[in-house]
Amino acid sequence: DCATFESDRSTALRIRDRESMLIKKIRDSLEDIENGEYGICEDCGREITLARLKARPIARRCIQCKTKQEALEKVMGI
Repeated sequence: DCATFESDRSTALRIRDRESMLIKKIRDSLEDIENGEYGICEDCGREITLARLKARPIARRCIQCKTKQEALEKVMGI
């Protein structure tokens, strides 16, 4: 019973953490909209394509910069 409780608790904490991160990203996107910066890649400064924003409205990087970031994270083991 203790193992089940700990497992359930761990799962609930992970879900809560993910929800908190998503809420922060949504707030950041809303702030970008207010500042007129929504849809601009934070790395290269180019516009993020409408297709990407439709697929992921909280995207902060264009697909090229996001791909580079993910490749770097994979190499560094992040």
